[in-house]
Amino acid sequence: MAFEVPKETTESRIREVVLGTGDVKVGGENVLPFYLWEGDMPKRPLIAVEVYDDNPQEWAPAVAEPLKDVLADPVAWAKKAQDEMGADIIALRLKSTDPKGDDKPGEEAAQTAKAVAEAVTIPVMVYGSEDVEKDGEVLKAVAAACEGKNVVMGPAKEDNYKTIGAAALGYNQTVAAKSPIDVNLAKQLNILLSNLGVDVGKIVVDPTTGALGYGLEYTYSIMERFKIAALRQDDSMTQVPLLADVGPEAWKAKEAKAPASDEPQWGDETKRGIMWEILTATSLLIAGADILIMRHPEAIKTVRKVIDELTV
Repeated sequence: MAFEVPKETTESRIREVVLGTGDVKVGGENVLPFYLWEGDMPKRPLIAVEVYDDNPQEWAPAVAEPLKDVLADPVAWAKKAQDEMGADIIALRLKSTDPKGDDKPGEEAAQTAKAVAEAVTIPVMVYGSEDVEKDGEVLKAVAAACEGKNVVMGPAKEDNYKTIGAAALGYNQTVAAKSPIDVNLAKQLNILLSNLGVDVGKIVVDPTTGALGYGLEYTYSIMERFKIAALRQDDSMTQVPLLADVGPEAWKAKEAKAPASDEPQWGDETKRGIMWEILTATSLLIAGADILIMRHPEAIKTVRKVIDELTV
Protein backbone atom coordinates (compact mmCIF):
# COMPACT_ATOMS: atom_id res chain seq x y z
CA MET A 1 0.00 0.00 0.00
CA ALA A 2 1.39 3.36 -1.02
CA PHE A 3 1.90 5.89 1.74
CA GLU A 4 -0.17 9.04 1.47
CA VAL A 5 0.84 12.14 3.35
CA PRO A 6 -2.02 13.16 5.66
CA LYS A 7 -3.52 16.50 4.67
CA GLU A 8 -5.47 19.07 6.62
CA THR A 9 -6.98 21.66 4.31
CA THR A 10 -9.00 24.75 5.07
CA GLU A 11 -10.98 27.46 3.31
CA SER A 12 -9.55 30.05 5.71
CA ARG A 13 -6.80 32.33 4.48
CA ILE A 14 -4.48 35.05 5.78
CA ARG A 15 -5.37 38.43 4.32
CA GLU A 16 -3.09 39.81 1.64
CA VAL A 17 -1.78 43.21 2.69
CA VAL A 18 -0.51 45.62 0.06
CA LEU A 19 2.78 47.31 0.96
CA GLY A 20 3.86 50.54 -0.70
CA THR A 21 2.41 51.74 -3.97
CA GLY A 22 3.52 48.95 -6.29
CA ASP A 23 2.58 45.29 -6.51
CA VAL A 24 4.30 44.12 -3.31
CA LYS A 25 1.96 42.09 -1.11
CA VAL A 26 2.43 39.96 1.96
CA GLY A 27 0.25 37.17 3.33
CA GLY A 28 -2.42 35.32 1.40
CA GLU A 29 -1.50 31.79 2.56
CA ASN A 30 -4.09 29.16 3.45
CA VAL A 31 -1.62 26.76 5.08
CA LEU A 32 0.59 26.65 8.13
CA PRO A 33 4.13 27.85 7.34
CA PHE A 34 5.52 26.02 4.28
CA TYR A 35 2.96 23.17 4.41
CA LEU A 36 2.81 23.44 0.64
CA TRP A 37 1.37 19.93 0.21
CA GLU A 38 -1.81 21.12 1.93
CA GLY A 39 -2.38 24.44 0.19
CA ASP A 40 -0.50 27.45 -1.09
CA MET A 41 1.58 30.43 -0.06
CA PRO A 42 1.06 32.82 -2.96
CA LYS A 43 3.39 35.41 -1.42
CA ARG A 44 6.75 34.33 -0.03
CA PRO A 45 7.93 35.82 3.28
CA LEU A 46 9.67 39.17 2.88
CA ILE A 47 12.86 40.56 4.39
CA ALA A 48 12.85 44.14 5.67
CA VAL A 49 16.31 45.64 6.16
CA GLU A 50 16.88 47.99 9.08
CA VAL A 51 17.87 51.61 8.53
CA TYR A 52 18.38 54.06 11.41
CA ASP A 53 18.19 57.84 11.36
CA ASP A 54 20.66 58.40 14.23
CA ASN A 55 23.96 56.73 13.22
CA PRO A 56 23.94 53.98 15.87
CA GLN A 57 27.13 54.10 17.91
CA GLU A 58 26.50 51.13 20.17
CA TRP A 59 26.42 48.44 17.50
CA ALA A 60 28.89 45.57 17.68
CA PRO A 61 31.79 45.99 15.21
CA ALA A 62 30.75 42.75 13.49
CA VAL A 63 27.51 44.31 12.25
CA ALA A 64 28.63 47.95 12.00
CA GLU A 65 31.66 47.21 9.77
CA PRO A 66 29.81 46.13 6.58
CA LEU A 67 27.57 49.22 6.87
CA LYS A 68 30.14 51.79 8.00
CA ASP A 69 29.94 53.82 4.78
CA VAL A 70 26.21 54.54 5.21
CA LEU A 71 25.48 54.50 8.95
CA ALA A 72 25.36 58.29 9.13
CA ASP A 73 23.10 58.72 6.10
CA PRO A 74 19.68 57.00 6.19
CA VAL A 75 18.95 57.74 2.52
CA ALA A 76 22.24 56.21 1.36
CA TRP A 77 21.67 53.32 3.77
CA ALA A 78 18.22 52.66 2.33
CA LYS A 79 19.61 52.70 -1.21
CA LYS A 80 22.35 50.25 -0.23
CA ALA A 81 19.78 47.97 1.41
CA GLN A 82 17.70 48.00 -1.76
CA ASP A 83 20.42 47.85 -4.38
CA GLU A 84 23.12 45.73 -2.72
CA MET A 85 21.41 43.78 0.06
CA GLY A 86 18.29 42.83 -1.89
CA ALA A 87 15.83 44.22 0.65
CA ASP A 88 12.15 43.62 -0.04
CA ILE A 89 11.24 46.41 2.39
CA ILE A 90 13.09 49.24 4.14
CA ALA A 91 12.52 49.26 7.92
CA LEU A 92 13.33 52.83 8.96
CA ARG A 93 13.68 53.47 12.70
CA LEU A 94 13.36 57.06 13.87
CA LYS A 95 15.48 56.55 16.98
CA SER A 96 16.54 60.20 16.98
CA THR A 97 13.08 61.09 18.30
CA ASP A 98 13.55 59.17 21.56
CA PRO A 99 12.85 61.54 24.49
CA LYS A 100 15.63 59.76 26.39
CA GLY A 101 18.04 60.50 23.55
CA ASP A 102 18.18 63.33 21.01
CA ASP A 103 14.41 63.98 21.29
CA LYS A 104 14.20 65.38 17.77
CA PRO A 105 10.82 66.81 16.76
CA GLY A 106 8.36 64.74 14.77
CA GLU A 107 8.35 67.11 11.81
CA GLU A 108 12.11 66.79 11.35
CA ALA A 109 11.98 62.98 11.56
CA ALA A 110 9.05 62.92 9.15
CA GLN A 111 11.14 64.69 6.53
CA THR A 112 13.77 61.95 6.90
CA ALA A 113 11.05 59.34 6.40
CA LYS A 114 9.82 61.17 3.32
CA ALA A 115 13.34 61.40 1.88
CA VAL A 116 13.89 57.66 2.39
CA ALA A 117 10.51 56.75 0.89
CA GLU A 118 11.25 58.88 -2.18
CA ALA A 119 14.78 57.48 -2.60
CA VAL A 120 13.75 53.84 -3.02
CA THR A 121 11.25 51.94 -5.15
CA ILE A 122 10.43 49.26 -2.56
CA PRO A 123 7.94 49.61 0.34
CA VAL A 124 8.97 51.40 3.52
CA MET A 125 8.12 50.69 7.16
CA VAL A 126 8.59 53.50 9.69
CA TYR A 127 8.97 52.72 13.39
CA GLY A 128 9.22 55.41 16.04
CA SER A 129 11.40 55.21 19.14
CA GLU A 130 8.74 53.13 20.96
CA ASP A 131 8.01 55.90 23.44
CA VAL A 132 4.22 55.66 23.23
CA GLU A 133 3.52 59.37 23.68
CA LYS A 134 6.26 60.65 21.39
CA ASP A 135 5.49 58.03 18.73
CA GLY A 136 1.96 59.38 18.42
CA GLU A 137 3.32 62.83 17.58
CA VAL A 138 6.07 61.51 15.30
CA LEU A 139 3.92 59.09 13.31
CA LYS A 140 1.17 61.67 12.76
CA ALA A 141 3.81 63.81 11.06
CA VAL A 142 5.14 60.79 9.12
CA ALA A 143 1.67 59.89 7.88
CA ALA A 144 1.20 63.39 6.48
CA ALA A 145 4.71 63.70 5.01
CA CYS A 146 4.49 60.28 3.33
CA GLU A 147 0.98 60.68 1.97
CA GLY A 148 0.59 58.55 -1.15
CA LYS A 149 3.43 56.17 -0.18
CA ASN A 150 1.37 53.66 1.86
CA VAL A 151 4.10 53.22 4.47
CA VAL A 152 3.71 50.74 7.32
CA MET A 153 3.65 52.84 10.52
CA GLY A 154 4.23 51.62 14.01
CA PRO A 155 4.41 50.28 16.47
CA ALA A 156 0.81 51.04 17.37
CA LYS A 157 0.24 49.89 20.95
CA GLU A 158 -2.70 49.83 23.33
CA ASP A 159 -1.73 53.24 24.73
CA ASN A 160 -1.37 55.08 21.42
CA TYR A 161 -3.32 53.10 18.81
CA LYS A 162 -5.98 55.81 18.50
CA THR A 163 -3.47 58.47 17.49
CA ILE A 164 -1.49 56.24 15.13
CA GLY A 165 -4.57 54.47 13.75
CA ALA A 166 -6.34 57.76 13.04
CA ALA A 167 -3.24 59.12 11.26
CA ALA A 168 -2.94 55.97 9.15
CA LEU A 169 -6.64 56.13 8.34
CA GLY A 170 -6.50 59.80 7.42
CA TYR A 171 -3.52 59.43 5.08
CA ASN A 172 -4.17 55.87 3.82
CA GLN A 173 -1.16 54.25 5.45
CA THR A 174 -0.77 50.73 6.88
CA VAL A 175 -0.41 49.94 10.60
CA ALA A 176 2.01 47.66 12.46
CA ALA A 177 0.19 46.69 15.66
CA LYS A 178 2.44 45.59 18.53
CA SER A 179 1.39 43.73 21.67
CA PRO A 180 3.40 41.96 24.42
CA ILE A 181 3.67 38.28 23.37
CA ASP A 182 0.03 37.32 23.89
CA VAL A 183 -2.46 36.10 21.27
CA ASN A 184 -5.49 37.60 22.98
CA LEU A 185 -3.84 41.00 23.43
CA ALA A 186 -2.75 41.02 19.77
CA LYS A 187 -6.25 40.09 18.65
CA GLN A 188 -7.79 42.72 20.94
CA LEU A 189 -5.55 45.43 19.47
CA ASN A 190 -6.69 44.46 15.97
CA ILE A 191 -10.29 44.73 17.12
CA LEU A 192 -9.65 48.17 18.63
CA LEU A 193 -8.02 49.40 15.42
CA SER A 194 -10.90 47.97 13.41
CA ASN A 195 -13.42 49.73 15.66
CA LEU A 196 -11.52 52.93 15.03
CA GLY A 197 -12.12 52.46 11.32
CA VAL A 198 -8.80 50.94 10.20
CA ASP A 199 -9.32 48.22 7.59
CA VAL A 200 -8.03 44.92 9.02
CA GLY A 201 -6.56 44.37 5.56
CA LYS A 202 -4.16 47.24 6.31
CA ILE A 203 -2.75 45.77 9.54
CA VAL A 204 0.31 43.63 10.18
CA VAL A 205 0.89 42.21 13.66
CA ASP A 206 4.15 42.58 15.56
CA PRO A 207 3.70 40.13 18.47
CA THR A 208 7.01 41.23 20.08
CA THR A 209 10.15 39.27 19.26
CA GLY A 210 12.39 37.38 21.63
CA ALA A 211 15.77 36.34 20.25
CA LEU A 212 17.52 33.00 20.58
CA GLY A 213 18.09 32.44 24.30
CA TYR A 214 16.02 35.50 25.21
CA GLY A 215 12.41 34.46 24.80
CA LEU A 216 12.48 32.96 21.32
CA GLU A 217 10.25 30.07 22.39
CA TYR A 218 7.57 32.49 23.64
CA THR A 219 7.42 34.37 20.36
CA TYR A 220 7.49 31.10 18.44
CA SER A 221 4.50 29.71 20.35
CA ILE A 222 2.49 32.93 19.97
CA MET A 223 3.10 33.09 16.23
CA GLU A 224 2.20 29.43 15.88
CA ARG A 225 -1.00 29.87 17.89
CA PHE A 226 -1.86 32.96 15.83
CA LYS A 227 -1.64 30.97 12.59
CA ILE A 228 -3.63 28.08 14.03
CA ALA A 229 -6.39 30.43 15.17
CA ALA A 230 -6.45 32.06 11.74
CA LEU A 231 -6.42 28.91 9.62
CA ARG A 232 -7.88 26.15 11.79
CA GLN A 233 -10.40 28.20 13.76
CA ASP A 234 -11.25 30.74 11.03
CA ASP A 235 -10.70 33.66 13.42
CA SER A 236 -10.99 36.79 11.28
CA MET A 237 -9.05 39.03 13.65
CA THR A 238 -5.98 36.78 13.51
CA GLN A 239 -6.00 36.41 9.72
CA VAL A 240 -3.30 39.04 9.21
CA PRO A 241 0.41 38.80 8.34
CA LEU A 242 2.93 38.50 11.17
CA LEU A 243 6.09 40.56 11.62
CA ALA A 244 9.24 39.37 13.41
CA ASP A 245 11.54 42.18 14.55
CA VAL A 246 14.72 40.08 14.50
CA GLY A 247 17.64 42.49 14.01
CA PRO A 248 17.71 44.51 17.23
CA GLU A 249 16.73 41.57 19.42
CA ALA A 250 19.34 39.18 18.01
CA TRP A 251 22.18 41.69 18.16
CA LYS A 252 21.54 42.87 21.71
CA ALA A 253 22.09 39.34 23.02
CA LYS A 254 25.37 39.10 24.93
CA GLU A 255 26.22 35.89 23.12
CA ALA A 256 25.90 37.64 19.75
CA LYS A 257 28.17 40.59 20.46
CA ALA A 258 30.61 39.75 23.28
CA PRO A 259 34.21 39.95 21.98
CA ALA A 260 36.07 36.66 21.73
CA SER A 261 38.74 38.22 23.94
CA ASP A 262 36.17 38.35 26.76
CA GLU A 263 34.57 34.97 26.04
CA PRO A 264 37.18 32.87 24.15
CA GLN A 265 35.18 29.67 24.61
CA TRP A 266 32.36 31.16 22.51
CA GLY A 267 34.43 31.51 19.36
CA ASP A 268 34.70 34.32 16.81
CA GLU A 269 32.17 37.06 17.54
CA THR A 270 31.59 37.93 13.89
CA LYS A 271 30.44 34.44 12.95
CA ARG A 272 28.63 34.06 16.27
CA GLY A 273 26.59 37.25 15.86
CA ILE A 274 25.59 36.39 12.30
CA MET A 275 24.54 32.90 13.37
CA TRP A 276 22.50 34.35 16.25
CA GLU A 277 20.52 36.46 13.81
CA ILE A 278 20.14 33.58 11.32
CA LEU A 279 18.88 31.15 13.96
CA THR A 280 16.42 33.66 15.39
CA ALA A 281 15.12 34.56 11.94
CA THR A 282 14.76 31.03 10.59
CA SER A 283 13.03 29.82 13.75
CA LEU A 284 10.42 32.56 13.51
CA LEU A 285 10.10 32.00 9.78
CA ILE A 286 9.03 28.43 10.55
CA ALA A 287 6.74 29.73 13.29
CA GLY A 288 4.83 31.84 10.78
CA ALA A 289 6.53 35.20 10.24
CA ASP A 290 5.50 36.82 6.96
CA ILE A 291 7.99 39.69 7.36
CA LEU A 292 11.45 39.48 8.98
CA ILE A 293 13.22 42.70 9.98
CA MET A 294 16.94 41.96 9.71
CA ARG A 295 20.30 43.70 10.00
CA HIS A 296 23.51 41.92 8.91
CA PRO A 297 24.06 41.45 5.13
CA GLU A 298 25.41 37.90 5.53
CA ALA A 299 22.52 36.84 7.78
CA ILE A 300 20.08 38.28 5.26
CA LYS A 301 21.76 36.40 2.41
CA THR A 302 21.54 33.08 4.28
CA VAL A 303 17.92 33.51 5.35
CA ARG A 304 16.94 34.42 1.80
CA LYS A 305 18.41 31.08 0.66
CA VAL A 306 16.35 29.31 3.32
CA ILE A 307 13.19 31.02 2.03
CA ASP A 308 14.11 30.03 -1.54
CA GLU A 309 14.50 26.39 -0.57
CA LEU A 310 11.32 26.24 1.51
CA THR A 311 9.14 27.82 -1.16
CA VAL A 312 10.26 25.65 -4.07
